[in-house]
Amino acid sequence: MAVSVSECDAMIAAAARAGRVLQVGQVERFNPALMAARPFLGQPKFIEGHRMAAFQPRSLDIDVVGDLMIHDIDAVLHLTGQMPSQISAVGVAVLSSTEDIANARLEFEDGCVANLTASRVSVERLRRLRFFQGNAYVSVDLFEKTGEAFVIKDPGSFKPGEVNPLALLAGIQRTKLEVAPGEPLTLELQAFVRSLRGQGEGAAPAKAGRDALRVAEDVREAMRRRALQWTER
Repeated sequence: MAVSVSECDAMIAAAARAGRVLQVGQVERFNPALMAARPFLGQPKFIEGHRMAAFQPRSLDIDVVGDLMIHDIDAVLHLTGQMPSQISAVGVAVLSSTEDIANARLEFEDGCVANLTASRVSVERLRRLRFFQGNAYVSVDLFEKTGEAFVIKDPGSFKPGEVNPLALLAGIQRTKLEVAPGEPLTLELQAFVRSLRGQGEGAAPAKAGRDALRVAEDVREAMRRRALQWTER
């Protein structure tokens, strides 16, 4: 959305003064695979994200957190509906002067933990989110736009340590996500236009863009602290 949170605040204030709509292009919110997974997601306890890309001589003025991880940060904030209470992270500069690969651990007040990895020095292209919760496991491939869910049919009938493995497997329903056709960017722009007509929520609100950038800044600070600890050893 901007280079800093203070710039986000200035943009939000300017839009309010002018009476204008300000939204942010967090395109993964409109990925059909993630949209198809929403009905299966309740209160995830662990979220794992991997976003990998081959090295490209672009966007090298920012680190991999702002280049790639920001998309998964927004997805996690959007799906959990909360900001992390604690962040730890590590990053390494490989082919540029800023971090090209990073891992962040976001911890939330309700006990949920999100572990996000982003790399722009990978030999494969990957965009995947996995969700683990009390009654289900949901895996979403954002690149291929596919996914599946493994749901316990009757969670109340199983008790930890007292489960027959065969009975447990029989009680799990595997479902291939029904992913609707559509290109995320097109769907996002259509939603934005509809919101201007008063026909829906639109794209990500400006506050969501600010929140994602705030978390990204906190991830960067956590990476710097970790790097300093290494240097002092």
